Amino acid sequence: MQEPIQIVTKRTAGIETVDAEVWPEGSLEVLSRREVDQLRSSGEGGLYPMLRRCLLAVLNSGSETDDTRAVLERFKDFDATFVQHDRGLKVLLRGAPANAFVDGTMIRGTRELLFAVLRDIVFTHNETVNAARFDPESSASITNAVFQIARNARLFTVPTNVNLVVCWGGHAISRGEYDYSKKVGYELGLRHLNVCTGCGPGAMKGPMKGAAIGHAKQRIRDGRYIGISEPGIIAAESPNPIVNSLVIMPDMEKRLEAFVRIGHGTIVFPGGVGTAEEILYLLGIALHPDNLNQPLPLIMTGPASAEPYFRQMDEFITATLGEEARRHYSIIIDDPGEVARRIRAALEEVREFRQQHGDAYYFNWRLSIDHEFQIPFTATHESMSALDISENLPNHILAANLRRAFSGIVSGNVRDDTASEIERHGPFRINGSVRIMKLLDTLLASYVEQRRMKIAGIDYTPCYDVRS
Repeated sequence: MQEPIQIVTKRTAGIETVDAEVWPEGSLEVLSRREVDQLRSSGEGGLYPMLRRCLLAVLNSGSETDDTRAVLERFKDFDATFVQHDRGLKVLLRGAPANAFVDGTMIRGTRELLFAVLRDIVFTHNETVNAARFDPESSASITNAVFQIARNARLFTVPTNVNLVVCWGGHAISRGEYDYSKKVGYELGLRHLNVCTGCGPGAMKGPMKGAAIGHAKQRIRDGRYIGISEPGIIAAESPNPIVNSLVIMPDMEKRLEAFVRIGHGTIVFPGGVGTAEEILYLLGIALHPDNLNQPLPLIMTGPASAEPYFRQMDEFITATLGEEARRHYSIIIDDPGEVARRIRAALEEVREFRQQHGDAYYFNWRLSIDHEFQIPFTATHESMSALDISENLPNHILAANLRRAFSGIVSGNVRDDTASEIERHGPFRINGSVRIMKLLDTLLASYVEQRRMKIAGIDYTPCYDVRS
């Protein structure tokens, strides 16, 4: 395997960039001519615009901004060209962030993630969601697509242990909350548990960093730090450098399904609207009548300073989804060791349940996910205002619609295309019953006050307008 060869380093307006040629590392050594043409094309059916954003996100790993448009403007000259040789694929990079290189050579982990992006985008486009056999109206077909993408990304190992903990939480968190997430990750690593997150900074990076230290102390050399992202959000949440298995799902709904199908238990750290979206997604599935007997461990945790955050989240959940929802999670404040002990015990229950029912350890096939949770939701002014958020809905459907509302706000906060629409037409309008809208407005206002909406900038202008 040839090493990447640096061509030239440039500095323009204080920004250092690199031109380089890179050969694959770990995956996607060979593409067909048709696939290469798709990567190059910006027209109908072309993948280049999406691919450019994702590649730049990986190369910009470690960035402390979540302003997608600022990143794209900062590296507006970034370009990738794909050359197919008889001996394999080569990528020519122009204007790439210099921090992806050391002494003229691309950092190996960055190189692996770069080609993971290529692998997933090509495979997803041609072999799953755009394949003739894929039926977007079929829940089983959507689940199979998630499985196929994860398997192609080599996320499954056989034999598999029940030891993968999904960690959710905000990218815009305080230093104290970040340090606490590292402590929990450390306790997980000491107990031989692996970590899966959304792959970005903040509470997505902390548990991985802590687990890596715990694994090192236990002399675990095959620790897994899985990152699951999607094209619309990856530019604002660049993969952190600890991720050693990256998979790009085609949309947010398949990303969320991948978390709950692949992971064995979930820990939630403090966050904002994205974290609330994830909590509501999991609770909506847990409340589905077909899943009531299936163990879906969920622990919310944070330092003592985060106690008001989780109290308010607990109050919102019970006020909207009822007391029944509360039995599906527990809240542990300022006790990393207890969190790890509790999740490890819960994973033993998961293992026993899977064993009794003959289900795979590496993918939860028995979990029932309503089609309402699988349909990709595109946040527009029309779709946001059309959401039905009222008391007369079944709890799992209300959870699905509340999740969509939070998803739309996430999109308005971090996606450049959605932000542009909001600038042109004003904030999204979210409608619903008076009681639920009051609860929602209070919760969102607390996120703004606690600066949990965005990293970039001091002042936050809401991209939404809650109405009853």
